[in-house]
Amino acid sequence: MNKVKIFLISLIFFLNLQINSYSKTIPSSFADLAERLLPSVVNISTTTTVTTQSNPFPFQFPPGSPFEDMFKEFGTPQERQSAALGSGFIIDEKGIVITNNHVIQGADDIIVRVDGDKEFKAKVIGADPLSDIAVLQLETKEKFKPVKFGDSDKARIGDWVIAIGNPFGFGGTVTSGIISARNRSIGLSRYEDYIQTDASINSGNSGGPLFDMNGDVIGINTAILGRSGSIGIGFSIPSNNAKIVIDQLIEFGETKRGWLGVRIQDVTQEIADIEKLDKPRGALVASVAKDSPSDKGGIKEGDIILEFDGQAIQEMKQLPAIVAKTKVGKKSKSENLER
Repeated sequence: MNKVKIFLISLIFFLNLQINSYSKTIPSSFADLAERLLPSVVNISTTTTVTTQSNPFPFQFPPGSPFEDMFKEFGTPQERQSAALGSGFIIDEKGIVITNNHVIQGADDIIVRVDGDKEFKAKVIGADPLSDIAVLQLETKEKFKPVKFGDSDKARIGDWVIAIGNPFGFGGTVTSGIISARNRSIGLSRYEDYIQTDASINSGNSGGPLFDMNGDVIGINTAILGRSGSIGIGFSIPSNNAKIVIDQLIEFGETKRGWLGVRIQDVTQEIADIEKLDKPRGALVASVAKDSPSDKGGIKEGDIILEFDGQAIQEMKQLPAIVAKTKVGKKSKSENLER
């Protein structure tokens, strides 16, 4: 009987440990974290002047009519103001703000609201449409509370994350979720390596931060799937990729990306079989620009690049992203399969 009691007590103790261990991985509340981070997340509003041609005739030409373009020049140019909303976050106490390029692109005026009620004008330090990142400077001498970047390479599928932003103009909105997937490409920009999350992201969240449970920025919320609003699939630029661009924009006002000088295409199953690869992988070189780094390095048309700068190329789309992150002027080795 004593042995049975000891066994039951031991079992209960073991189950207790398991439950406590599991519960530690589930946040009981995001309140403390949100309270600490909210002052560093900003709301961005922009105004843009849009010029349109008014129709001088009391009727409309049918779509595609040759007369539509012919008589367009007779219209009177009319200007109107267009407003847009977005989000951002402060990375320096002097008021350096990070957001998406599409949030501020073409804007005449940029107003940044900090901590709910303080408004400041902002100027663009630098912007990069290819990665959809922009850096702003608040025009004030005030000091601000910044957040810091985390290591997005350490973020794992299933990790808890929170997003803070300005969806539909409702500033200071906090949503939570997990990392749903990594290394997503959705065809929005040239250099894509998105973190996918199910934390609710809507129109106006663009440019806002995606935080890990340490309160570090591991992503910049950039896109949603579907136009009707959040359906649990949002995309963020990984912080490690973004930081390379941000540092260059702050230092130079523009980006300085690595360049190989090759046109590439996917390696098909047929090509993999011919070249005796274990599976379709790498990037097939379709052409090489004359006097480019690739040309000088001996890369030939028909080669398959399997590795660049120590990183394996599993899919063709990985190569441009890896090369773009490589410092200009750096000597990098590549593993090529010559055809």
